[in-house]
This record gives sequence, structure tokens and C-alpha cells, in this order.
Amino acid sequence: MSDDVSKIHKRTELPNIGIFGLGIMGGTIAKNLVDDGYQVFGFDPDKAQCSKAQNADIKIVHSVTEVAENTNIMLSSLPNSFALETNVSELIKLSKSDRSADILIELSTLDLASKHKNQACLAEAGFDFLDCPISGTGQQAKTSDIVLFASGNKAVFTDCSPIFKSFAKNSYYLGDFGNGTKMKLIANLLVAIHNVASAEAVVLAQKTGLNMEQFYQVISASPCSSKIFELRAPLMISDTYEPATMKLDVWQKDMKLIREFADNAKSPIPLFAATEPLYQAAVDAELGHQDTAAVCNILRTNE
Repeated sequence: MSDDVSKIHKRTELPNIGIFGLGIMGGTIAKNLVDDGYQVFGFDPDKAQCSKAQNADIKIVHSVTEVAENTNIMLSSLPNSFALETNVSELIKLSKSDRSADILIELSTLDLASKHKNQACLAEAGFDFLDCPISGTGQQAKTSDIVLFASGNKAVFTDCSPIFKSFAKNSYYLGDFGNGTKMKLIANLLVAIHNVASAEAVVLAQKTGLNMEQFYQVISASPCSSKIFELRAPLMISDTYEPATMKLDVWQKDMKLIREFADNAKSPIPLFAATEPLYQAAVDAELGHQDTAAVCNILRTNE
């Protein structure tokens, strides 16, 4: 059986997948699903993102309703809570006879209260809603080197696990709805710290005259390394921050969520607090469109 025939045969056995949001993460996930044999329907108000997705054999539709009508399971990769609430408000208008999808898997890092609010709305309309934020960058997503922090209905998680394997190396079930977001915010707290720590190390190595290629190789192979160092130190060393794997202006949304989460828990976060002014300084320096690794330039100029 040829590869093309095999893929067509496989598609007849797989559920159709819908995805809201075709940006850095959503577009890459959609492509991975297509490559694994799924038929994917995508919606994004940004025409440029739709054009890129169409080139990857993703079927572009023009409304939330069309996604729900043409798919069995929907994924959501969105920039903010407002976008989620807008989509949910459209979904809950649909009767069960007007849609083929009844599962929405939320992959974004968003306000926990908003996710709970939308879960209640969707449940009332007969949808299952999983909270499954992703840990990883857009670059990692290209090779499915991302991790899913899943929470919500365990039976739904189990049923959807084969889909997760098409775009994530691991998916962890964490229990009650919302635990996925809690885990993601804690993971991002570490990312914020590791990214700035990597920038400090790079700047110090450069200022003290080390061979930077050797510096990267040695640190990457040592116990003090981190995945963030391995991903972002090359960007810092080469002073190249575009295209971004995570834009600074989007990252500021995550920083705010982490701060609110920790404050509500009355948990001390002194190291995270030390990173906040550096990220803000990068945005103030009009670096918001660049990768979060660009915080390195703030340290370089802060002699």
C-alpha cells in the first residue's frame, strides 16, 4: 500500500479534529496532526495565520460554528481569556443536532477563573471541557517535544490520549479540572527564572572572554544546565531573537498570571520577583515582538 493510500485509509478511521488558533503553537500542532493522518479544520481571525495553515493541508473554515459542525474533537490554542470566552459563547448556542463535536480541549495558558467559568457554560450545553495547557516552545512543538498537563474528566482524557501522542511527547493526567493550569503556571515560574539565569551566564561568559561555542557545549553537558539554557542560550549568544519561539509581549501575559496565582496562594516567589522588572524593561525597550531570550540584551546594556 502506497504512503498516500495508507494515509487516506487511516483518515477514514480517525476523528476529525478542529483547532481554534493557528499561531506559533496552534498552527504547529495542527500540522503535526495532519502529518499523522488526521483531517484538521482550523479557524483563526488572522488571515495570515490561515494562509500558512492552508499551505500545511489544514482545512480553513470561517467561524467557530463551522469547526463544531465539521469535527468530532476541538482543540483551543488562544492568546487570552477573551478569545476563549468569545469562542465558547458561539459554541453554546449550538444544539447537539447542529454540531458533531462535543469535546473541547483547551491548550492555552489562561486565567484559571476564566477556565472554570467557561467549563460551567460548556457543561450546561453538553460539552466536555479539558484543561490541558502545554509546556514547551513553538520550536519544540515542531518535533512534538512538548508536554501536556491535562486535567478534567479522566474518561475523556483517556479517549483523547491517542490524539495527544500526535503532537506531544508526554501527556500527564493531573486530576481535577484546573490542576493542569496550576501545574503550567508553576512550570512557567521556573521558565522565567531559568531564562534570566541563562542570560546572566551568557553575558558573564562574553564579558570575561570565554570561547562561547565551548561555553555552550560545556554548560549544556553539565549538571547545572537546563532545557531553557539549551534552547535559548544559542539565541542569546548569536543575538538573534526572531522568529520568536515565545514573544515577550505574549510572555508578559503569563508573567501576570503567575504573579496573581502565587499572590492568591500567599506563596513567596523572590526569584521570580527579581525577573519581573527585566522582562518589563525588554517590553519597554520595544522588544515585545522578539523571543523572551531578548531579555539578555537588557542585561548587556545594564552595565
